[in-house]
Amino acid sequence: MRVPIRKGGKFTHIKSDPYITQAKFDELSNKLARLKEDIQPELAKEVKRLALMGDFSENAAYQIAKGRLRSTNYKMDKIAKQIAEAKIIKTDQNTHAIQIGHQVSLECNKKIIKYRILGSSETNPTQGTISHQSPLGKLLLNKSVGDTIELKLDEQIVNYKIIKIN
Repeated sequence: MRVPIRKGGKFTHIKSDPYITQAKFDELSNKLARLKEDIQPELAKEVKRLALMGDFSENAAYQIAKGRLRSTNYKMDKIAKQIAEAKIIKTDQNTHAIQIGHQVSLECNKKIIKYRILGSSETNPTQGTISHQSPLGKLLLNKSVGDTIELKLDEQIVNYKIIKIN
């Protein structure tokens, strides 16, 4: 079977965002350790056991087990790379200008909204966590209390006033 040749596209070489909190770093480290110590050895044993059953081309259980092992190895490589490239967010006590790791209180349409600005791997806007690479996050970086920013959303301009930086 011939493998299709794919052209590199616009999103082929996008670098991942290295900024993570210490809690996320610890979570990734624990997950990698669990994969290395518990899951991967069990899958390797299963592949070895099923390999003894004979013909590889007709041994569906062997093919499935090998696919699971490959998938686990891929996850381990991905997590190890993320850990190696990680830059731990250390919240600066200087609250004169917004930086990654700060929590910000904004006034928008007479409502107070709070956001914490983190790396893109930890975002959850419904929980109040946005990425420093998001449109709002980019506008907020290096701004101070009292500054007003404008964000264009679907042909509509939304104004935010910075109330507090933690």
